[in-house]
Amino acid sequence: MNTRYIQIFLLTFFLCIFNASGQQVQKGHTSKEDLWKKLSPYFTPPAEYQNNYGAYRSPLKFYDGREVKNKNDWKIRREEILRTWNGMMGEWPPLIEKQKPVIVRDTNTGYYTRYKIKFKWLPGQETEGYLLIPDGKGKRPAVITVFYEPETSAGMGDKPYRDFAHQLAKRGFVTLSIGTTQTTNSKTYSLYYPDISGSSIQPLSVLACAAANSLLMLSQLPEVDKERIGIMGHSYGGKWAMFASCLFEKFACAAWSDPGIVFDDNRPNVNYWEPWYLGYYPPPWNNTWRKTGKAEGAKGLYPFLREKGYDLHELHALMAPRPFLVSGGSEDGPARWIPLNHTIALNRLLGYENRVGMTNRPEHSPDAGSNEILYSFFEFFLRK
Repeated sequence: MNTRYIQIFLLTFFLCIFNASGQQVQKGHTSKEDLWKKLSPYFTPPAEYQNNYGAYRSPLKFYDGREVKNKNDWKIRREEILRTWNGMMGEWPPLIEKQKPVIVRDTNTGYYTRYKIKFKWLPGQETEGYLLIPDGKGKRPAVITVFYEPETSAGMGDKPYRDFAHQLAKRGFVTLSIGTTQTTNSKTYSLYYPDISGSSIQPLSVLACAAANSLLMLSQLPEVDKERIGIMGHSYGGKWAMFASCLFEKFACAAWSDPGIVFDDNRPNVNYWEPWYLGYYPPPWNNTWRKTGKAEGAKGLYPFLREKGYDLHELHALMAPRPFLVSGGSEDGPARWIPLNHTIALNRLLGYENRVGMTNRPEHSPDAGSNEILYSFFEFFLRK
């Protein structure tokens, strides 16, 4: 069994025993040193994957083949990657710089106050979410959580180990839980701009834009330190969090739980070809949710990306030197270190180490052990 799986299994086992005893897990602040002892094993690739870059096109080469040799070169190359991907996916509408949420109702849970709020996450498109603010004064770090709907992460759902916003709020973070409730119910899943009949932007990029506007709203709150806002999500939410954090550099750090961090046409859950991700075309849609994991018949941008050799490790590189953690499961196993090595190499060029981490578990679903590393990641990188 892979050593990463063993580490996660043991951590899960002891957490379950501790919780079963009726005691509460300690929510106080852990020292940076102790946090890093817990995290450090996950920020070094296993020996069999170290310095293995696979067949992925290096982000440290311009599209014309020139090499990136220093920080100034990277600044230009970064702009090239961002310009190219935004050009392919569609340019965002102007961001909503200043807005305050409308409070629908509030509930005190004993750990924090949970506000149901409304705000605009796209021009002309309003959403409802849950803002969780711990008791106390002063500015605090914040994390945005994204999913199919906002209730699960806010601790109001029945899916185990997906109450990320709730758990982080208990640890003293301001959290904002948002989700695509309306399109989830209609089985169109994503966001579309200006509308689903003629979206000018690939849906995953629209989701990223909505998350950017959510950050800008959150940064206006007096309880939030706008320089210390992260984002995370699981599965569909992991794809959303990945695109948002890579495309919008105001996110200080990010965690992506088993989204499928690179293209993989043989896995049905790494389904970037779907029309609600990167394969948009105007409805009606057909042959969606392919159970075989094959991308034959994909339309929209996705076939072009595959034909021209683009892959998501180029977006990962846009994170540097901001830290990120992949909480890998069935879709992101240890071999995903191969594309991650490209961002590790970039960080080294920029003078940074330990900015790219990955945990691994056998199952797609998160568990107590993998979540504990997620929460420790945000505590380490967002707390002063």
